[in-house]
Amino acid sequence: MIIFGTKGYLYQLAILTLVCAQCGNPAAHTLRKRVTKFTLFFVPLFPVSTKYATQCTFCGAEHKITAEQAERLQAQALGGGQPHDRPHQQQPYRS
Repeated sequence: MIIFGTKGYLYQLAILTLVCAQCGNPAAHTLRKRVTKFTLFFVPLFPVSTKYATQCTFCGAEHKITAEQAERLQAQALGGGQPHDRPHQQQPYRS
């Protein structure tokens, strides 16, 4: 007898302040990633699907977004959209 199935995992990637498309309030939104994995004998083996969404903390409305939109929002939350591997250039000192 072989036991197989799927299991869902929910990851919170970031918390952003956005204007909600449902209620119109500027509120905190959670950026979430939902991964469904194939399991064999209750051991997760590989991902079957990955979906991204934002959820308004004020009204609870959830909006699905693409992976590219999720990457941009996550980069915006982490450092204002600038990559962390590039050092900031300093302006020359003038007196």
